[in-house]
Amino acid sequence: MKNRKLVLYLFIIFSIILSTGYSQTKFQKKLRPRYRTHLHHQKIRQLNEGLPLHKKSQKYAEDQILVKFKPSVKSQSIDTTLAVYNSKLLKKIPVGNIYQVQIPEGTTVKEMVYTMNQNADVEYAGPNFIAHITVTPNDTFFDYQYALYNSGQDIGVPGSPQGKNRADIKATAAWEESKGVAEVIIAIIDTGVDLEHPDLVNKIISSGRDFVNNDFDATDDHSHGTFVAGIAAAETNNNEGVAGVAWNCKILPIKCIGDEGTGFYSWIIEGIYWAVENNAAVINLSLGGTDTDPLIKDALKYAFDNNVVVVAAAGNEAEPVLYPAAYTEYCLVVAASDYDDNQVSWSNYGPEIDVAAPGERIVGCVPDWFWGPGSIPYAFGSGTSYSSPHVAGLAALIKSSKDWLTAAEIMNIICYSADDVNSTEHPGKDDYMGYGRINMEKALVPIIITN
Repeated sequence: MKNRKLVLYLFIIFSIILSTGYSQTKFQKKLRPRYRTHLHHQKIRQLNEGLPLHKKSQKYAEDQILVKFKPSVKSQSIDTTLAVYNSKLLKKIPVGNIYQVQIPEGTTVKEMVYTMNQNADVEYAGPNFIAHITVTPNDTFFDYQYALYNSGQDIGVPGSPQGKNRADIKATAAWEESKGVAEVIIAIIDTGVDLEHPDLVNKIISSGRDFVNNDFDATDDHSHGTFVAGIAAAETNNNEGVAGVAWNCKILPIKCIGDEGTGFYSWIIEGIYWAVENNAAVINLSLGGTDTDPLIKDALKYAFDNNVVVVAAAGNEAEPVLYPAAYTEYCLVVAASDYDDNQVSWSNYGPEIDVAAPGERIVGCVPDWFWGPGSIPYAFGSGTSYSSPHVAGLAALIKSSKDWLTAAEIMNIICYSADDVNSTEHPGKDDYMGYGRINMEKALVPIIITN
């Protein structure tokens, strides 16, 4: 009896499904047949059949270079120069006065470039670099992932609203810079993860830790954690399901919320410490409660001091930011935007908000059992729960390409590279979208300047 009272005293309800009013239960009861049929049809059709989607490993042609001669050099002199170097003219680009030149056998591109640049008649010589299309993964439902690339397409089933062109987080351009590395681990502190999901099974580094049942099997018996994990780092370009923000980063599942969507603060605190001690670089917290607690704040500080980036959802009650997100000095607080780059009405607000990311009508993974036998394990959902892992995935990509950065520096990059999409109503940092909707391209390639 004494232990029971103690447990009841310590218990604090977590509102884990930060898609209040958009919960999986509502979705499952009212929309399941409609979404399920359409997604199954798309699964059969399969997008981007046969397109060359991989970046080529070869950086430039190995048997030719490009040469630009000085304007004063006559054509006859150019022909003589090429003959002296035993090179053959393949093509002239008249507008730029550029010569595509085949180099002699036994000579490397680097050698020929160096030699040509020593010639007084040459303005420039360099490799003929290989270009490629913008990275577009072949995942079956990528076309629905407006958050990653928004062309103004239908958001969901036929008859759904259309998105606003480029109201997205600029993922495809950012993937040109980095798709992440396997050494960077994203801890998903949630309801667990479906360890055998076809889009996640190769991304999970272990069966994780379950603080609800006190074992080492963080299997998801709810669905929320699986959805969150898929947004952050589903296997990408695998002709399956959805694309994850962090292509190559790994997932560490940590179960701190039970099958009813509630949990103790103590489980969350343990989960944060365990994530840090097990080499997580990023922690995602798509959960929240209304009560302050210095112990959970200490856990966040511990992660921050160990250069682990913590990303936390703001909540969906159109009220002040929930905890632990409200401890904004130690984590990135994420509000939800939609397919038109507007803040959604149900997203929580307050001075703690750092950035926004898409959270309306997001397609993601659910456990294999979620829809029943024979169904595909994907669904649409809404909430800041699903905004947060977009940011967590971005943090993992930054860490992958610049592993010397501190947690504070990564957080600053994400904030200061965001697009102030609501500047007309709220210029600068505001209580609704913070610094703005995240921009992966600018975060990973800071020299890019946009109008």
